[in-house]
Amino acid sequence: MSKKIITVFGATGKQGGSVADIFLNDPKLKDDWAVRGVTRNTSSDRAKALASKGVEVVAGDLNDKASLVKAMTGASAVFGVTNFWESLDKALEIQQGKNLADAAKEAGVDHYIWSSLPHVSKITNGKFVNVHHFESKAEVEEYVRALGIPASFFHAGFYMDNLTQGWSRIQPAEDRGGAWTLRLPFAGNTPLPLIDTVADTGKFIKGMVLHRDAVLGKQILGLTAYVTPDEIMASLRKLFPEAGANAAFQEVSLEVIEAAVPGPEHIKVDIVENFQFMANYGYFGGAGLEESHAIVEDKLTTWEEYAKRASYFADLK
Repeated sequence: MSKKIITVFGATGKQGGSVADIFLNDPKLKDDWAVRGVTRNTSSDRAKALASKGVEVVAGDLNDKASLVKAMTGASAVFGVTNFWESLDKALEIQQGKNLADAAKEAGVDHYIWSSLPHVSKITNGKFVNVHHFESKAEVEEYVRALGIPASFFHAGFYMDNLTQGWSRIQPAEDRGGAWTLRLPFAGNTPLPLIDTVADTGKFIKGMVLHRDAVLGKQILGLTAYVTPDEIMASLRKLFPEAGANAAFQEVSLEVIEAAVPGPEHIKVDIVENFQFMANYGYFGGAGLEESHAIVEDKLTTWEEYAKRASYFADLK
């Protein structure tokens, strides 16, 4: 009996890589499912690494619908994801998302899973309209729904690795004597929907595939728990009683964040409005987790577990 195929876009990235890994290795999936990973460059080191694990690596270009149809043909399920941060172009990401959706329809995919995000401008009644990396995915979600294909929607939460990488990471602060400090532009009791993207995205997609009929048309929220900045830093004081003894959160102004964000002006505005949205409306609007967690059979990674194994904190001085 031949295996069913799941086509995974972004298979060399965080979300897609997590999906590929669980379908390759999970006892409930590996005997029934084959993984087809889509990449622009099948000869890259990451693509070769996927192939060595048993992934059927195929070429696909998000700007070329014909290549997407080919990559999806014969697949029972498809995980579709785009990367706004490659182009910093909302219109381009929307077109790429529409290309994926159109290809899924043309290929007759039985379950299309789109990696989406909340529709900020609609939720805020037009107050915040510049969170481009959310808006693009949300507009594609509307397009997918209008197509009438069998689809469901994965909404990823706040990446835990945002706290250990890049400008938003927890880091020593000179004005606090080198103490570990997290600086964000909202109160310390603001809930953040944390997800260990690499470890746990696949667990949600596994649940969505195994419970296809129950999740069609629904948004599955990808997070372990809502955790506040104050709680994040309290856990570091507990986990690392010496190096993290004085770890603390500091609320800073939007101007401080805008200055810290790299890139062009529209990206700075995007991030500033994104944080304002989180502070005033909630990343997921305070939505409960019961429905989203009900389909997940595997243990999700807590912030404490992530922090404990993160090499970043072991190396942080």
